[in-house]
Amino acid sequence: MSLVRRIYVEKKEMYAVAGKALLGEIRHYLGIREAGRVRILARYDIEGVSEEVYEAAKHTVFAEPPVDLLYESFEELGLSDSDRVFSVAYLPGQYDQRADSAEQCLKLLKEDAAPLIRSATTYIIHGSISDEDFEEIRRYCINPVDSMEVGEEVPATLALAYEEPEDVAVLDGFTGMEEGELRALYDSLSLAMTFADFLHIRNYFTGEEHRDPSITEIRVLDTYWSDHCRHTTFSTEIRSVEFEEGFYRRRMEEAFQKYLRDLHSLKNLPEEEYGCLMDMAVLAAKKCAKEGLLDDQEESDEINACSIVVPIEVDGRQEEWLLNFKNETHNHPTEIEPFGGAATCLGGAIRDPLSGRTYVYQAMRITGAADPRRPSSETIEGKLPQKKIVREAALGYSSYGNQIGLATGYVHEIYHPGYVAKRMEIGAVVAAAPRDAVRREKPVAGDVILLLGGRTGRDGIGGATGSSKAHDTQSTTECGAEVQKGNPPTERKLQRLFRRREVSLLIKKCNDFGAGGVSVAIGELADGLVVDLDAVPRKYMGLDGTELAISESQERMAVVVAPWDVERFME
Repeated sequence: MSLVRRIYVEKKEMYAVAGKALLGEIRHYLGIREAGRVRILARYDIEGVSEEVYEAAKHTVFAEPPVDLLYESFEELGLSDSDRVFSVAYLPGQYDQRADSAEQCLKLLKEDAAPLIRSATTYIIHGSISDEDFEEIRRYCINPVDSMEVGEEVPATLALAYEEPEDVAVLDGFTGMEEGELRALYDSLSLAMTFADFLHIRNYFTGEEHRDPSITEIRVLDTYWSDHCRHTTFSTEIRSVEFEEGFYRRRMEEAFQKYLRDLHSLKNLPEEEYGCLMDMAVLAAKKCAKEGLLDDQEESDEINACSIVVPIEVDGRQEEWLLNFKNETHNHPTEIEPFGGAATCLGGAIRDPLSGRTYVYQAMRITGAADPRRPSSETIEGKLPQKKIVREAALGYSSYGNQIGLATGYVHEIYHPGYVAKRMEIGAVVAAAPRDAVRREKPVAGDVILLLGGRTGRDGIGGATGSSKAHDTQSTTECGAEVQKGNPPTERKLQRLFRRREVSLLIKKCNDFGAGGVSVAIGELADGLVVDLDAVPRKYMGLDGTELAISESQERMAVVVAPWDVERFME
């Protein structure tokens, strides 16, 4: 007999807004007029709780009697012979906030409870629709990047058996590979770096290390060399510049020549060299700094956001505060998984000033999409419909902002056919903190780095490198692990912790876990480190060393504290 209880929760008819909205999409966007009523139910599988806790939780944790209907078996759903049913759950390894929140709520009912919960969404489509139309509805509701269809049978147990991970593989013979053999290995690894980079790594390990690298080392190097972490494209040298005929040609040429003069003056470049796009982006700020016009800028090797010092009047007394500005782009993740991509765009933007111990007060969202009114039939093969991207991205962004308690004061979406290639998703934030509540010091030998916040899983593995790759028709089915899943309540806890002066002043230096995970977040804190991957808290067992090193699971922070402050910080 199964130890797993299954319940379905459905909004009462007058509150079933989501089902009515999906019906409208099916009829008018997909063009399936035969579809009748659509029912959407939250499905929970529950294990490891007593009868007492289960009864107490049914109409408090899982359902609200004024607005919800609760069914304790599939048979209670009252289906007719013509109804079509399918259920959708997250892929294994993806973070499921609904299930996680339910587990935490059950522990509030009974502190020593150890519940296991899995959630899914069940769709019931009324009406006489063809098999082809039903398949199109399924494709519209299931994003293969993060979700899969699951059966209706109740499992015997929710406990997952994780195999013991194998030791990290060493690429035997790597240093001695001929170019053809090396090319085959390169193609099999799906790396973001170019083959020329891969050749360079082979030559380095041959000439300097005199050994073969592990696959973890290759993945870490690929992360560091990704466009996300290293801005490779922006560092491309500009060898030739031409200006087309037009009204602005003369002005643009004059501006470019001024840029070259300043570039050569500031960087002492030979006259025949042009610099790169990154130089264009930052040169004005560097010139202002050299001329003494940025005396209010806070300078530190720690800052993940623009930070300036401003006077603030507090209770009639003037204080020095740090004011931080930060923007984050999540174009690629939002393109293939709109909800999670847009949610973690805001979460990532918050986390950067938060790592500087400043508190985010305000946000802004600028996005770009192709025309979402075009019919689903015009969607390019291998891409999600623009309407689905637009709507689910808005839901993801607002979900994260609402849960963490952040006001977004300005929202603007640009519609242009150019964005059919890839969506633009930008979140920007403003943060502040008293300057005397923030300590900035360089780590020294003997200091300790602590990881706090969320646990580590397979969600977000390869996110930095994934956003640097060219994409094709298989991307939406093969890139699922690259998209992070946000957990805003955990980030909110980090915000509240870092606002406490007695905590903030224990932190010498901090970095958030974004692109690259442990390898980058901890690797950027000091020039020389010993990292204990066995100490990384996991969401589940079975993760190997490579996964622990590069997972981009969200809402994690690495803080540097003096050895004598470790116990106090842990408290």
